[in-house]
Amino acid sequence: MTTVFGVDIGGSGIKGAPVDLDKGVLARERHKVLTPHPSEPDAVIDAVCEVVRYFDHRGPVGLTFPGVVVDGHTRTAANVDKGWVGLDAEARFSAALGLPATVVNDADAAGIAEVTHGAGHGRPGVVLLLTFGTGIGSALFSDGVLVPNTELGHLELRGKDAERRASSAAKERHDLSWPQWAERVDEYLDLVEMLFSPQLVIIGGGVSRKHEKFLPLLKDRRAEVVPAELRNDAGIVGAAMAAAKRPTVPAAQPPVGD
Repeated sequence: MTTVFGVDIGGSGIKGAPVDLDKGVLARERHKVLTPHPSEPDAVIDAVCEVVRYFDHRGPVGLTFPGVVVDGHTRTAANVDKGWVGLDAEARFSAALGLPATVVNDADAAGIAEVTHGAGHGRPGVVLLLTFGTGIGSALFSDGVLVPNTELGHLELRGKDAERRASSAAKERHDLSWPQWAERVDEYLDLVEMLFSPQLVIIGGGVSRKHEKFLPLLKDRRAEVVPAELRNDAGIVGAAMAAAKRPTVPAAQPPVGD
């Protein structure tokens, strides 16, 4: 069994576990701590260290981040502290953990896991994973190839970010019933279907655990809409997969001779 550690950093919680990469499942029960508020870099990094050290892990660590990530730098921070914007997050995590760290967008990580081991496995064409949580994350694939950092939760819907209306946090904030929230999700799906014409839409995030409460309420559409098979573990699994793909840099060798 090949295991790598994955950490999923969310707006409300930070959870992690070693991942069985061969099967795409958690090798041990995940450990979760609350996301610090304010979610400043130092506080979040300390919380991540707590999760990793809970397992006494040694080796590469993959981490998700709820925003755009380019070359290990966090470029946006819609649902966490603005101190993350422009930060070399990989370097900061690596230094704090004393371990190699790989940072990827949270929805991209979940999408990688679902396309490899879950609901999107073997599905050709355009596949779109949407995570409904504190915001709405997105991962867009064309014949299995990821288009990174799409951030489709920030599409404009009724004059504001779509995630302000249709995330699961919006459901709680406005005390919406499942049918009321399903109407908002349908409106958002109409928008992304018009723009991207996906053949398959995978609904992930924490709310995917309760998919039977809202998926049957959604209207029929051209795209097939299904729940994520890995549920809310997809981010952890995808983060570990991203870390496993990172080439290992050999340690510097001492010069030969004098």
